[in-house]
Amino acid sequence: MKKRQIKTRFLNLLTDFGFHKIFGTESSKDFLISFLNEVIKEEGLITEILYLPTKQQGFSEKERKAVFDIFCTNEKGEYFIVEMQRAKQPYFKDRSLFYTSLPIQQQAPRGVWNFKLKAVYLIAVLDFVIFDEFEDDKDFIVEHVSLLRERTKSYFSQKIKFIFIELPKFVKTEEELKTNFDKWLFSLKNMHFLQERPPSVKGEIFEELFKIVEINNLKEDEMRTYKKSVLEYRDVRDSILLAREEAREEEKISIIKKCLQKNIPLEDITFLTGFSRENILRYINSNFVSM
Repeated sequence: MKKRQIKTRFLNLLTDFGFHKIFGTESSKDFLISFLNEVIKEEGLITEILYLPTKQQGFSEKERKAVFDIFCTNEKGEYFIVEMQRAKQPYFKDRSLFYTSLPIQQQAPRGVWNFKLKAVYLIAVLDFVIFDEFEDDKDFIVEHVSLLRERTKSYFSQKIKFIFIELPKFVKTEEELKTNFDKWLFSLKNMHFLQERPPSVKGEIFEELFKIVEINNLKEDEMRTYKKSVLEYRDVRDSILLAREEAREEEKISIIKKCLQKNIPLEDITFLTGFSRENILRYINSNFVSM
């Protein structure tokens, strides 16, 4: 039986197509300026941007390349790498370091140079949680990372800055939106679930945003690209959900093993794991669990 397709009015902004549509084109740079100024929170940091080629590499053709989602510079010559990441990747933090190193290297001119650098910002919008080591990590949606002196906790340099936005931690409802930053995160996370602009998401920039992201405004070739982007997004989400389910099942099996080793009654094991008595017996009989 085919699943019923849900008719959506607005683009999914967490797809490659949707993210690039609102942040990655010359016609949409006002959205990017608004978003960056809200995220970085340095007054007057950006009033104008120039988009740069997203494919970057080191000094030679043989060195490893990197392809950014969005790469731009402001009127002060500072650099901004904006990335959307839908799933955790091995060595993601190392990848962030590598990405910022490329605009640093490319600032070196030929000949004599005094090594004065322009700042490089990496802004990563994450559809997963990367910081969960501490109890209060769950309360912080945005993490700012800089180079610090360990002893004094003062800046060693502010020329490299990392800003990580963990969307799963943003749980505000329409009624709770107060700041433009709230409105941006709500729009990014929920746009494809909405059928109209919420009254709380007001302001000229957001009124324009909701016009731009209407699916009915897409041209035929854009629609094909968007549909492909949605399928890729769903594949990633399905893979993540499957991995989580498998991890939870492995954890439950581990609990069953430990309980049986302690001669804990089956009724108590069903309560602890959520597995039925029949499932637990099946695992035992299938040699998944050694008595």
